[in-house]
Amino acid sequence: MLIRTKRDWELPESAATPESVYINRRALMAGAGAIAGGLALGGTARAADVPVGAPVGAPARNPAYTLDRPVTPESAATSYNNFYEFGTSKDVVTAAQKMPLRPWTLRIDGMVEKPLTLGVDDLLKAMPVEERLYRHRCVEAWAMAVPWMGFPLAKLVAFAKPLSSATYVELQTFGRDTYAAPGLRQPFYPWPYVEGLTMAEATNDLAFISTGLYGKPLQGQNGAPLRLTLPWKYGFKSVKSIVRISFTDKKPKTFWALLNADEYGFWANVNPAVPHPRWSQAHERLLGSNESVPTQIFNGYGAQVAGLYKGLEKEALFM
Repeated sequence: MLIRTKRDWELPESAATPESVYINRRALMAGAGAIAGGLALGGTARAADVPVGAPVGAPARNPAYTLDRPVTPESAATSYNNFYEFGTSKDVVTAAQKMPLRPWTLRIDGMVEKPLTLGVDDLLKAMPVEERLYRHRCVEAWAMAVPWMGFPLAKLVAFAKPLSSATYVELQTFGRDTYAAPGLRQPFYPWPYVEGLTMAEATNDLAFISTGLYGKPLQGQNGAPLRLTLPWKYGFKSVKSIVRISFTDKKPKTFWALLNADEYGFWANVNPAVPHPRWSQAHERLLGSNESVPTQIFNGYGAQVAGLYKGLEKEALFM
């Protein structure tokens, strides 16, 4: 008889917002249906252009990824956003909606068998898209729980065919050569935004490239059309609007670590026992309710990722 041991962060499916609550608002995921039709006509499509009530094109939910809390209201998760390319406030929705999401290309280079550049829609056709329920924890001590659509980063790593000597993955957000967002005018930031992972982190089952949210294509403020989602790390590691992925044997010089490594280090694993230099990380505020709840080590995903840091605990659990 097969006995399945429940993971410490799982609850029954009933703990999540019923799919029927938002299924009628589901739209075709990025790269399908209405968006693809717009591209065929040479137009520029945005996530916001997909109408409410469009034919259902969202993928099935993967039941292996559930939550220990209710899903955050969509209105909260899509209106309270950090995206410094569009400004330093949380209200970047209007500015982000102006960013054209097509055409959008992804460059894969560095230590790979063959560098390539491909359109986001071609990439999506090659990836096994699904929906996952994940918690998200910001280093600023707020949190949310949302249904992401996308595909495992490990699948993209395999698609890229990195050399065996590659030990890190570097991911880069758009710069002024792609779109002149207002925040990019600030000269004191080390643009473009760069983040990095070890190959072991990048190929962990939890590492995810998100293309949608709440059954619809990602909106600009949430990182459309491609964003990284790492539920066990602080949110600043989840690089948005990705245009380049490079494989290297050197630790990437990441955006926030370049600005202030004492506050925003390379590892960024959620740890309630290690405070940020300017505030405690022991509790988190839930978007939508403002309830304060205890923070969990690795954001509740320790069973899946703690093994990545054996022998590195002192360093990897700092920030």
